[in-house]
Amino acid sequence: MKPIIPTILAIAATLLSGSKLAANSDSGSGRKKIAFVTNGVASFWTIAAAGVKAGGEKFGVDAQVFMPVEGISDQKRIIEDLLTRGIDGIAISPIDPSNQSDILNQAAKRTKLITHDSDAPASERLLYIGMDNYKGGIMCGKLVREAMPNGGTVMLFIGRLEQDNAKSRRQGCIDGILGRTEDPKRFDPPSDVIEEGGFKILGTLTDNFDRAKAKANVEDTLAKYPDIGGMVGLFAYNPPLMLEVLSQANKLGKVKVIAFDEDDATLAGIQKGTVHGTVVQNPYMYGYKSVEVLSELAKGNTSVIPESKMIDIPARQIRKAEVDAFWAELKERVSGGK
Repeated sequence: MKPIIPTILAIAATLLSGSKLAANSDSGSGRKKIAFVTNGVASFWTIAAAGVKAGGEKFGVDAQVFMPVEGISDQKRIIEDLLTRGIDGIAISPIDPSNQSDILNQAAKRTKLITHDSDAPASERLLYIGMDNYKGGIMCGKLVREAMPNGGTVMLFIGRLEQDNAKSRRQGCIDGILGRTEDPKRFDPPSDVIEEGGFKILGTLTDNFDRAKAKANVEDTLAKYPDIGGMVGLFAYNPPLMLEVLSQANKLGKVKVIAFDEDDATLAGIQKGTVHGTVVQNPYMYGYKSVEVLSELAKGNTSVIPESKMIDIPARQIRKAEVDAFWAELKERVSGGK
């Protein structure tokens, strides 16, 4: 099946092109200028970019996507550049909200600022668009219990834990695996080995969006725990790398793989039976809804801000029975369908 997600190099090229387009946008047309800033470069954001494009066309605004390659410093540079250009609205997925409050609040004072995917609730952002990541994590943990009904050893893999969404998602996953009562304020240190209810969670390994490090984390885990029962990839690029390492070690199907997000390799793995299931967000709608909300805010319409200051776009579980229909819908959206 032909992949629908561009390579990382293609995405990087798109990023550079997007920056140039923003710099040369039609400022004389009267169209509002809106920026959608991601927290990195990933296939997940390619899907969101399709939503941004569709939203820009639907609502008549100049909507651009910016994918920071170098983490917080790059996000800060992008925001400062956008403010200098006089942007009408910014939707951002903050990398480390507790350490980005100054730049986020600076942006909030000078333009319409909202968050998507990962929130910064202590900032002056107007609202958050996305899912409840703790509940999404719980859904992922329940997939682990389905895949491993007799329990066993599990390792978690994630990009980084500074992000609000990552912390909540990981904790939800742990609580879901262990069958605990729900408590979004609970926190298990990443290095802790947690043994409850027949499961042994060996730890949480981070990679800071470094694919080589992410792959090495899986290789090291397999070398240290050759009889591991399950692996959980909590960022979009983690599960494909897990599958790659397991294939090289001839352990596909022997180690249960549970995923998050909708990378092509993950969906193909579900079709083949090498991935039990995944929890998917709706990055397309993150992009589309961000543009819709910012276009209204730029016109002075504050009625789009709910009392909760959150627009919930729920996650869902995808197993083998749902994967074909879901993938067809995803391909249509990314190729320009609605």
